[in-house]
Amino acid sequence: MTAAETLPRSHSPVKGWLAVLAVTLGIFALMTSELLPVGLLTPIGSALDVSPGTAGLMVTVPGLVAAISAPLVTVAIGKTDRRLVLAVLVGLVGAANLASAFATGFALVLVARFLIGISVGGFWALAGGIALRLVPKHHVARATAVIFGGVETASVLGVPAGTLLGDLGGWRTAFAAVGILGLISLACMVFLMPKVEPDQTITFADLPRVFRSHAAVRVGIAMTFLVITGHFVAYTFVRPILQEDGVADGMIGVVLLIFGAAGICGNFLAGALIDRYLRQTVWGIGVVLATAMAVFAVTDNGTFSAAVILVLWGLGYGAVPVTFQTWILAAAPEATEAASSLYVSAFNLSIALGALFGGLAVDAISTVSVLWIGGALVLLALPVVGRRRG
Repeated sequence: MTAAETLPRSHSPVKGWLAVLAVTLGIFALMTSELLPVGLLTPIGSALDVSPGTAGLMVTVPGLVAAISAPLVTVAIGKTDRRLVLAVLVGLVGAANLASAFATGFALVLVARFLIGISVGGFWALAGGIALRLVPKHHVARATAVIFGGVETASVLGVPAGTLLGDLGGWRTAFAAVGILGLISLACMVFLMPKVEPDQTITFADLPRVFRSHAAVRVGIAMTFLVITGHFVAYTFVRPILQEDGVADGMIGVVLLIFGAAGICGNFLAGALIDRYLRQTVWGIGVVLATAMAVFAVTDNGTFSAAVILVLWGLGYGAVPVTFQTWILAAAPEATEAASSLYVSAFNLSIALGALFGGLAVDAISTVSVLWIGGALVLLALPVVGRRRG
């Protein structure tokens, strides 16, 4: 069955692209929700009387749950209408964020973060292959890039924007805003997406089979684990790092927006390189991220120098999602859903472990230690990637 044959007869290209944008908004809302606490750890911890390391569990919990839910949801939904599944997941994340905004204790926040993890894992795993069902075949690659642009934008812009909103109106306002965004995404799913019946399903047996039979998939999962864990060991605690370096609370959101802008530039730069220089681009990402963390650790930063270093860091991390996703899709072109499910699990597990280990290091050693640990993990990915040609 071709991509064009999977489209409903009444489904026009314009409606297809509107549906693509609805999915993009949904994945932006979900990924922003998962990472939002990164820029708000200190005020949330102060308000709910927990340490910065403990507050990092707000990133660890959804990451762990998303890592498990990605394959579970993908297999469990079988032939259920994908529009219904995506709408339920994004609606759940909207409600969970609104619950966080009104939470009076840290335990309730963690319950809401658990629900967000379910939504993130399931939604992201399904979104990877949804473009095929929404637009004609010759638009699939472009539509897929747009959808994953939601991941990129959330990673490099959603968190800084949420941090700025939290600085201006309080952390509860930031959670409420993302919750409302989730409900808007739900409405877009309902009104803009057609009914999407799957033309194939995967089983649990498909997941280890793809991992065993594709060496490039194994390399992709390994590099994802090392780079993403290294990044989030440090980036989860970027707010206390900036505070220790003398950056005023009111300027942290602005500095992180600069990080986000640099990240978008890194996304487009990587997009122009990966077709011909995939492995080299991965190497470049590792070098840039490790360099930025090391410079951050040894430099006595003020606001200006911190912003300059975060430009470098943002350029490196902004290139990660599109580059790593491209590696995984190229590694198993005949089994993209199964490979993508493994990748989503690895990515989110790495977010969780990075936040967890970073929190332990912050509480037991020092805040700056996470920069050295993160940079070391990123560098470990380079020999792994070097063993395969991209």
